[in-house]
Amino acid sequence: MAKKYKGFIQILVEQGVITDAQINDAESLAKQTKKEIAITLVQLGYATDEEVMRARAQHNRMEYVDISQIEIPEVVIELMPEAVARENNVIPMAETDGGLKVLMSQPGDVDTIEKLRFILNRDVTVALATRSSIALAINRMYGQVEGESADSILQEFTDTAIDFTETVSDADEGGGNDDASEGSAPIVRLVGLMIQEAVQLRASDIHVEPFEDRVRIRYRIDGVLHERDRLPRRQLGAIISRIKILASIDIAEKRREQDGRIKVSSGEKELDLRVSIIPTNNGQSCVLRLLDKDNIKIGIRQLGFSEENYKVFNQLIRRPNGIVLVTGPTGSGKTTTLYAAMNGLNRPDRKIITAEDPVEYYLPGINQVEVKHKIGLDFARIIRSMLRQAPNVILVGEMRDAETVSMGIQASLTGHLVFSTLHTNDAPTAITRMIDMGVPGYLVASSVVAILAQRLVRTICPKCRARHTPSEADIKEAGLTPQQVENATFMRGKGCNSCQKSGFRGRVGIYEMLIVDSKVREMIFANTPTQEIRTYCMSAGMKTLYQDGMAKVCKGFTTFDEVYRVAKRTEQDVAANLASASV
Repeated sequence: MAKKYKGFIQILVEQGVITDAQINDAESLAKQTKKEIAITLVQLGYATDEEVMRARAQHNRMEYVDISQIEIPEVVIELMPEAVARENNVIPMAETDGGLKVLMSQPGDVDTIEKLRFILNRDVTVALATRSSIALAINRMYGQVEGESADSILQEFTDTAIDFTETVSDADEGGGNDDASEGSAPIVRLVGLMIQEAVQLRASDIHVEPFEDRVRIRYRIDGVLHERDRLPRRQLGAIISRIKILASIDIAEKRREQDGRIKVSSGEKELDLRVSIIPTNNGQSCVLRLLDKDNIKIGIRQLGFSEENYKVFNQLIRRPNGIVLVTGPTGSGKTTTLYAAMNGLNRPDRKIITAEDPVEYYLPGINQVEVKHKIGLDFARIIRSMLRQAPNVILVGEMRDAETVSMGIQASLTGHLVFSTLHTNDAPTAITRMIDMGVPGYLVASSVVAILAQRLVRTICPKCRARHTPSEADIKEAGLTPQQVENATFMRGKGCNSCQKSGFRGRVGIYEMLIVDSKVREMIFANTPTQEIRTYCMSAGMKTLYQDGMAKVCKGFTTFDEVYRVAKRTEQDVAANLASASV
């Protein structure tokens, strides 16, 4: 008998939008973050804003309105003061007989409705729209807050007559005021708006890059860099000084690399910004990494594993000992995967200690240690000290050298479950990499239980996704079999406001999971070449990064080009497809 849910949740279930497992995940996250389940369903990507709001409207027997499909007359907008619209996130839609029809996102907000009736001295009727669409409509109809936008501030900043270069040059020589950049309101607002805009666009990094004739501002969104602006070269010093002041970094130092952190609030979000500054030929280059705490609260289910890999990974993280390695280049989601595993293991009866360089996110209930090379506190030394703390689970940020690998192996052989990362292109190469570091093959074979290689691909925007029929050339190039094509649902994004016309919104992992079984151990002992290990693992059921990526293409999650961007098709992938086609 199907499980029954209350309210709009039951409607979403009946419509086939969400499943029981997804509801459980959303409820768990809602308890952790103290947010409504409607918000967490959208945050986890299980339903769109529109799907949730339509279901809430249906449950409350109210009208749902897609604001992008209607025109609101100016005479109607003038009936509600801008301050009232912004404060309550409502917007007038149409005049009624002696009253006003307004759009809001909370169906049961009686207090706001009564307040609007009092302020406007009119009868108020309500229809529902998504919160984000109302906010966009307010900006479109009333203009940006206080008449300013990022573009207007940038223009003001560009046109500023003050020569900030001289001020910063004085500071660099040790005689300047630490608040040099505070003297200009445009600069203060510019840096604040850069951060605010990056958060709104879901950027992971802000890049401030100096060149001979300009300063380039770029945002990394869903793993891809987008140029935002080009500013006059003379403004570089003022921007860097403002960022340094926010991050409590010495503004007089310009010859060495510098690191710092900035804590900011954006709406309901609490964000940490990790600041990295390095000197280049054209001046100091700065990258601000936006660390959103919500990103680490996801469960293993949301990582994008296939059902088979999900079951295997769940079994792996519940082993009493051994080493589980996650491999991939910088920015491939390794930290998110490891933190998802830690969240799954974090219980009162387990002690978990991590060694990280640096600690990017703070996890409640877990002992986290930050590497400090200046005082000799490196990975190997931390692991050695960890073992005296009697942990059940150890997380080592990265296995960089033979000493760290040896200490991790010793920890696993003495009854600890160890998680760590390596920078390799695929899973089998991690074995060779450890041996090349100087670790004996027999120790690798006896300690490593699994290696997970991963990449991130952009997912097709749920707002503008549409069915797509790829050409014969595309299918041939991808190496898909007729059976795969027959069962596939190819999709692509048309481009909309929600995805900044890119057709993509969000990312998902593609994975290659190598299980070290008895045969693989024998091959490691015998110093077997990586290609032979890879061939055996594929024959034993391992799906490569490319194969997992193409499976997600066939399910309509991403596109061919996205998979090509992060994973290459090998001869073994071709052979595996031919073998499956002949079965």
